Amino acid sequence: MKPAVLKTIVPAALAFLLAMPAVQAQETTKPNVVILATGGTIAGAGASAANSATYTAAKVGIDQLIAGVPELSQLANVRGEQVMQIASESITNDNLLQLGRRVAELADSEDVDGIVITHGTDTLEETAYFLNLVEKTDKPIIVVGSMRPGTAMSADGMLNLYNAVAVAGSKEARGKGVLVTMNDEIQSGRDVTKSMNIKTEAFKSPWGPLGMVVEGKSYWFRLPAKRHTMDSEFDIKNIKSLPNVGIAYSYGNVDDTAYKAFAQAGAKAIIHVGTGNGSVSSRVVPTLQALRKDGIQIIRSSHVNNGGFVLRNAEQPDDKYDWVVAHDLNPQKARILAMVALTKTQDSKELQRMFWEY
Repeated sequence: MKPAVLKTIVPAALAFLLAMPAVQAQETTKPNVVILATGGTIAGAGASAANSATYTAAKVGIDQLIAGVPELSQLANVRGEQVMQIASESITNDNLLQLGRRVAELADSEDVDGIVITHGTDTLEETAYFLNLVEKTDKPIIVVGSMRPGTAMSADGMLNLYNAVAVAGSKEARGKGVLVTMNDEIQSGRDVTKSMNIKTEAFKSPWGPLGMVVEGKSYWFRLPAKRHTMDSEFDIKNIKSLPNVGIAYSYGNVDDTAYKAFAQAGAKAIIHVGTGNGSVSSRVVPTLQALRKDGIQIIRSSHVNNGGFVLRNAEQPDDKYDWVVAHDLNPQKARILAMVALTKTQDSKELQRMFWEY
């Protein structure tokens, strides 16, 4: 080979070889995902492998959870924090604020690409919706739990956590609000609810999942329509406390005892869980009218499962009584939105706008 040709080829070959490590490093760069642990069944343990419904929640720490799914390291650079260690039915408003503030701090960090929150399933949907309202970020925030403890046969926590990290580290999940990954499905934190208590397919949305996770890859089919996260007017950084909001369940032969008790306890709003279209018994209407005149917000919701949809001025003259309707939100999510909304306004018309938009 002529010297002139060698002079051309050798530098080009050297340049290509020198560039290869940088290219490979770029291709193998993994997202940074932080897992915040709060307790729940996913951190629970039973006495034997046959105990899938009888167990103690919030027993396993975050380091042990992560070590139990070594495949997580193939998806992302993962680190964990134990924010709290409790069963989710015991989570308080202060716990919500504590968690929300830590999520916001991590979301502001340049070296964090996604956040996963392990959570008990009893109030998982409430925490997910709260974060969906108050976190000002487009980074993926995934709330995940399990229906069976890790000690049980066919435990679902390992795969749920694996899927949560996969979604949290994916660019496709950005800007879609707070998500819940359970039973291979990607659900909107706004819509999803726990619809049963002993099956792994417990979490459902009346409007269907947003997508699926299959072998660590997410597939998307629809997008959230309601305002959330970056488009929300609420910000966890501006919320110092949450007001007292009660939920009163209606039924045949109901009286006004619960409503009066909530008012005496200082409730700023009462979620009325009505039958059908948020109906209100004639025995209760006068009390709710009086409570509204005393400044307590009355919000009509429904205890119809899987899609209770409350229409304004149907069943009750909401305009006349100055009441609010919860739209399609179930009672527990209506309470979350009411608490957050009341940190910004006491005007019932503004509250109704928020229930339409969020």
